[in-house]
Amino acid sequence: MMHAALGVWILSAVICVGRGHHEADHSDDSLSQVNSGNKEFAFQLYRKLASHAANQGKNIFFSPSSVSVALAALSVGAQGETHQQLFSGLGYNSSQITQKNVNEVFSTLLKRQDNSSDINEGTALFLDNKFEPKPEFLKNLKEFYYTDVSNLDFLQTKESADTINKYVSDKTHGKIDKLVEELNPTTIMYLISHIYFKGMWDSPFKPQLTQEDIFNVDEKTKVSVQMMNKEDDFDVYHDLAINTTILRLPFKSSYSMLLLLPENMAELEKEICPQHITKWSKWMKSREYDLFLPKISIKTTYSLKEVLIEMGMTDMFDAQADLTGISEAKNLLVSSVEHQAALDVDESGATAAGATSIGIIPMSFKQIPVLKFNRPFMLLLTENTTDDILFLGKIINPNK
Repeated sequence: MMHAALGVWILSAVICVGRGHHEADHSDDSLSQVNSGNKEFAFQLYRKLASHAANQGKNIFFSPSSVSVALAALSVGAQGETHQQLFSGLGYNSSQITQKNVNEVFSTLLKRQDNSSDINEGTALFLDNKFEPKPEFLKNLKEFYYTDVSNLDFLQTKESADTINKYVSDKTHGKIDKLVEELNPTTIMYLISHIYFKGMWDSPFKPQLTQEDIFNVDEKTKVSVQMMNKEDDFDVYHDLAINTTILRLPFKSSYSMLLLLPENMAELEKEICPQHITKWSKWMKSREYDLFLPKISIKTTYSLKEVLIEMGMTDMFDAQADLTGISEAKNLLVSSVEHQAALDVDESGATAAGATSIGIIPMSFKQIPVLKFNRPFMLLLTENTTDDILFLGKIINPNK
């Protein structure tokens, strides 16, 4: 039997589909389990991306939150071993948590935007006119993932691609403006997860203090950057176990950016885990620093099919796929998973992910320690209460 393509694009997370449980009450425990799984998934996915040859020596930036939302929404329509693999890959224990639990938790997570003007996230479903998914599948996506549903004629490939790209561009304020390059006419469904963040620093940098400075990409490579500068009190922690300094830059909201400056990037990438974030949040202390941070503007694109297969989510990409929760059709599979993300950081704040710039201030009479992000560093954009990771990345070269 011919299998048509079910592509997954993650815009930060998009799933495109083509031809080719037992219920438990939602509780604080299930919220904790899903949050824990999401954080573990974030670092597992980061390590996979960082280890791939194509990403060596490059900036890494993506939204683990968006990828998790897209794959969780896909799991609504998965059954059997395909569902088990999705849950396991996402970090969920199917013996302790059900699909209903997961749906309710993501409903709660997506509602966080109701209390913040900084963030806008959600999902969308684009269906071919001739394809009819199960009513229960649509009901669950609309109820728990707040999914916008539209019908298109995918045989009109250019018009359909333009419609999807305009939707994504509008939701991300132009940051992701061409998610779909080419549309396969056999496609029957696109499931898209989008996230947009724009936060203002609680204490902005002064533009007049931003000056040209040197950033050390590696031992042999130096580049000129626009370095922001601010002398202030910052929450800082130095983790001796992994020889890394962590600084928190809060936004005027319940979100923060964590900046990680390691002595050895490879060691940090190998060891970092959700427990580190919990420890840092607990032990950070406020101290005055002379902070230097580069301005950043980056955009990334990743094909995640190979990475997700390496993480155990194999069946959804081949003839073993069981997506009968979407449709009675036995010939649905996922053809691709793509992710795009963008980050801008300047003196006023950060948009969509993170970018940093450091300036220089007049010398003080008292001795103030300097913390200068003038070599490769990691960054995380997190929610303060849950430590939920919206964006995660590594800046090797702020100019690329």
